[in-house]
Amino acid sequence: MKNVLIPVDGSANALRAVHYMVEHIREYGPCTVHLLNVQLPIVSGSVLAFVSQEMIQDYYNDEAKAALADAKAALDKAGVQYEASMRVGPIAESVKAYASEHQCDHIVMGSRGLGAAGSLLLGSVALKVLHAVHIPVTLVN
Repeated sequence: MKNVLIPVDGSANALRAVHYMVEHIREYGPCTVHLLNVQLPIVSGSVLAFVSQEMIQDYYNDEAKAALADAKAALDKAGVQYEASMRVGPIAESVKAYASEHQCDHIVMGSRGLGAAGSLLLGSVALKVLHAVHIPVTLVN
């Protein structure tokens, strides 16, 4: 792993993926780390009619900042350099596009169990990423 993408959503599972990479870097040496948060687009016509595009972009930025905060703090504490980014769009497709654009050779991300409806939905994102990309993916529990 030389150029690794870690999609993060602010969850404990995503943070475990970050910690996994910190340990990997300690054991095997440095690599380029990319943190990516993907915000789903707001598509409601009624919201778009009453809220400016600038307000929506501010919302995306605030949500991404919150989702990335713990991951950035963990990497900062470990002394690992990284690039943090935010995208708006379908999650799996956005992860695939980012990995391709930045020539990532590996994706490390949190997985979810099937215990709760929220976990099922997030687990389906991991499954979609697995099917969408053509590079190795490590899922961290």
